[in-house]
Amino acid sequence: MTGCIVGWAHSKFGRHEGVEVEDLITEVAAGALADAGVAPADVDEIFIGHFNGGFVMQDFPASLVLQAHPDLRFKPATRVENACATGSAAIFQGLNSIAANKARIVLCVGVEKMTELAGEAIGELLTKGSYVREEGGEHGSFADIFARIAESYFQRFGDQSDALARIAAKNHANGAVNPLAHFQKDLGYEFCRHPSDKNPVISGPLKRSDCSPVTDGAAAVVLADVETAMAMNKAVLFRAAAHVNDFLPMSKRDIIQFEGPTRAWREAYTQAGITVDDLDVAEVHDCFTIAELLIYEAMGLAEKGDGARIAADGAAAKDGSLPINPSGGLKSKGHPIGATGVSMHVMAAMQTRGDADALQIPGAEIAGVFNMGGSAVANYTSILEAVR
Repeated sequence: MTGCIVGWAHSKFGRHEGVEVEDLITEVAAGALADAGVAPADVDEIFIGHFNGGFVMQDFPASLVLQAHPDLRFKPATRVENACATGSAAIFQGLNSIAANKARIVLCVGVEKMTELAGEAIGELLTKGSYVREEGGEHGSFADIFARIAESYFQRFGDQSDALARIAAKNHANGAVNPLAHFQKDLGYEFCRHPSDKNPVISGPLKRSDCSPVTDGAAAVVLADVETAMAMNKAVLFRAAAHVNDFLPMSKRDIIQFEGPTRAWREAYTQAGITVDDLDVAEVHDCFTIAELLIYEAMGLAEKGDGARIAADGAAAKDGSLPINPSGGLKSKGHPIGATGVSMHVMAAMQTRGDADALQIPGAEIAGVFNMGGSAVANYTSILEAVR
């Protein structure tokens, strides 16, 4: 499976009052095609990532992409969903179509409008991405679920609240210079470390600063087969695209081992013929700060139980040995479910081409992307490298 990203577009993430899902979709779809220099008539297939689950009344969004241009009418369009990895799932379906020689050019869109509901209702909808039979109920929000993961990790390896605060502070500092981010304020370590009226405890050891926000937004990429891409203005190659699903119930797994993410990273390294040491930058799924710490271990930056060292020694900072989430990550950039995976691929692709402006990591050539759905259930890892 291989193909290239040849164009992209990305809305501002945040609260989009008075903006409909279809407005977000058509904005980025048209923008990505224009960025790629692809005529809508030349698109062979469309995939859209959209979780929804009840966030908005309008469901069945696949054909809404066609409203970006009349020449998209009658193109095959499919909605894809895989919890918080929905955006990456849409991209991987596009890569599958290219690999099967069913498509030469594919438009992939990710979108979510989450802010039309109140907080309690949002939490109930997101809980559907867990194993409700065992993990739902009064304390079944995803904040509660990841709080339990953090508590299990702390019990085994010691209290890592300092590390979680460093991760939150790093990502907010990065997001402060990202014009597309939901939050654009450097909160600092002290704010993130200590509970306060503005940073209350949400669940267990997790404070508000440990949790990604409820966000609206959209992003899109245009994919092309390698031969087609090499004749275009820019091409970012998928050196690897690994997808691993694990059991849905956490009771069937040692959750803090993050076995699904670990396997997805290992498969991606094998496909790409690299190791973690060859990565120059990575965008990873920090839905909660404990998730980023566990991803450090899953991707091989640290041994199991030693992820706090990466946060403490600055290895994941923008000037560190492997910058993680220079975009601000989900924590600061935002986490509009269906758009998140597409956004991560856009941010990583920009890095490989030196197009990331204030977010740019000097000399970045090889980028990793890790997007996951649920509690490390649906795991997608990409390795990207610019070839044009």
